[in-house]
Amino acid sequence: MTEADSDPALSELAQRIKHWGSELGFQQVGITGIDLADAEAHLQTWLAKGFHGDMDYMQRHGLKRSRPDLLQPGTLSIISVRMDYLPEAAATSQQALDDPAAAYISRYALGRDYHKLIRNRLQKLADKIQAEIDPFGYRAFVDSAPVLEKAIAEKAGLGWIGKHSNLINRKAGSWFFLGEIYTDLPLPADPPNNHNHCGACTACLDICPTQAIVAPYQVDARRCVSYLTIELHGAIPVELRPLLGNRIYGCDDCQLVCPWNRFAHLTGEGDFKPRHQLNSQELIAVFAWTETEFLAKTEGSAIRRIGYQRWLRNIAVALGNAKTSPPVIEALTARREDDSELVREHVLWALAQHH
Repeated sequence: MTEADSDPALSELAQRIKHWGSELGFQQVGITGIDLADAEAHLQTWLAKGFHGDMDYMQRHGLKRSRPDLLQPGTLSIISVRMDYLPEAAATSQQALDDPAAAYISRYALGRDYHKLIRNRLQKLADKIQAEIDPFGYRAFVDSAPVLEKAIAEKAGLGWIGKHSNLINRKAGSWFFLGEIYTDLPLPADPPNNHNHCGACTACLDICPTQAIVAPYQVDARRCVSYLTIELHGAIPVELRPLLGNRIYGCDDCQLVCPWNRFAHLTGEGDFKPRHQLNSQELIAVFAWTETEFLAKTEGSAIRRIGYQRWLRNIAVALGNAKTSPPVIEALTARREDDSELVREHVLWALAQHH
């Protein structure tokens, strides 16, 4: 038993932190230490295989990602939180994914950018702690620094990392965001999630449109639709384009098929609800957006980070995969002379699919 576990004041504070987190809209709060040795080994193997593709930032920070006290000196404990974001019934999302004319956007990106919302809530949580115990050392993260958030959440008891590499919770599935507060408080750690409940299920591996889940718990990002449509700056590999279907920003297939997501809860956060009908747009309609329209309709959205050219690049591929029709060919033809070489190349590929 550590000093933190035996200190009644610290145990009481840990319980209060969880209560305050719940009041701030987090569905679960867990606390863990900073030993991520197992996750570090997994990360180094993943990087050695080149599975990170062009995501140089995954290795740029050395061991800071897996050693929290290198990233934030003095860190002794990590507060890990999760917040549900599912904006609509999974059946509704599946219906959009099954419609070749629909523009499918990963459900996490339909509303306002989650980074700011969760960061603000984490700051409020830190403020509450500070009001209780006076100033303390901390730093909040929301997918914004070299942090192994899923490994931390697993150690904090929030769930287990599934075969698709997402965190799964028995009572809430996987449709949730994660956030962390690194702190110099020696808080008592919660028991880690030592039970993996994936069993013999391979649904996520089987459904992956590009077969990016090359083995259980191993995702080759270079084949992943989310990587190809969001992280990749250049041309999408020609051989993978037909496999993207109508997915123009991210991919949810492995979550839609996961049996544990029958326990997922719809979000109660208004900011995560779809904006500008992004959950029901047609490919032809969004392909016609001017850059001004794109910027206006993605203001405050995670989608904006890919920029207008990659947005058009992704939609061009989806239109190449759509059913051949005069409106589809007309929409693509209208952008044959686009100012962007990246867009033109994908438009020409798409047009070739309809001849």
